[in-house]
Amino acid sequence: MITLRQIKYAVIGFGVLVAAAVPAAALAADPDWKAVEQALGKSGQIQPGDVFRIGMPRTDLNVTVKGIPVKAGFALGSYAAFKQVGDHAMVMGDLVLLDQEVPAVMSGLFAGGLEVTAIHNHLNEMSPHVMYMHYSGHGDAVQMARALRQALSVSGTPLGGGPPAAAPAPGPALDTKAIEQALGRSGRDVGAGVFQVTVPRAEAITEMGQALLPAMGVVTVMNFQPTSDGKAAITGDFVLIDQEVNAVAKTLGQHGVDVTAIHNHALLDMPRLFYMHFWANDDPTKLAQALKAALDHTNSRK
Repeated sequence: MITLRQIKYAVIGFGVLVAAAVPAAALAADPDWKAVEQALGKSGQIQPGDVFRIGMPRTDLNVTVKGIPVKAGFALGSYAAFKQVGDHAMVMGDLVLLDQEVPAVMSGLFAGGLEVTAIHNHLNEMSPHVMYMHYSGHGDAVQMARALRQALSVSGTPLGGGPPAAAPAPGPALDTKAIEQALGRSGRDVGAGVFQVTVPRAEAITEMGQALLPAMGVVTVMNFQPTSDGKAAITGDFVLIDQEVNAVAKTLGQHGVDVTAIHNHALLDMPRLFYMHFWANDDPTKLAQALKAALDHTNSRK
């Protein structure tokens, strides 16, 4: 018997509305994101595309890159991105881990029914050395959040109801308007003086028929952190298809930006994507111009 909850209207020829039965599984209740927050021990926010994203920055770590202290929001941002898909949820994200934390966290993810899709560096000359573990899963959102928290319990990732991190001391400010003008894109302050510009790809990205959205990490990210003498460090990653990889790497190198890693983050994305991480420390406007030159080789949303 078809219930009212299983009736969905469709438009056929000449704009006529007709009722069509749809499977009950496709009409799952809205997820309880508060319960997900409680299970993981961190608060999150709804992002465009109904993605519920929870940030888990490694504020417990004091990391330098080439001797430059880096903020958690600049290069140490673990996260989990949940999205309801029919009668279940999917989750994907990235975990920032010390070398010695990697094996136990991986075992914990497997024990909780989650999958590991990549493990690699993002930057070079990091002290202490940090690795990045990408993961995904499908199932009940609260159960996956519990599994993720259990896996992370063997790491130093700050979760739960501990005291809030102390506010960082004010540092040098960036001329964000000049950065935006050079890039031709707007950005936002993500805290602690870090300025971020994100650029989605123009084409649709899917995995097993489901859309992978920018809020799930499928987006080019360019982070600026002020350093000293009016300079800024930059890092992030370009999201590329195979034909774009060498053109972007060559352009970055020609502009004095180091390519520090090229790799996958997912296993079944369509089209197949590669992520190119980068680093430089120089005049921020000059670096924004370099990133713009590289971005011009990509099929990015205008």
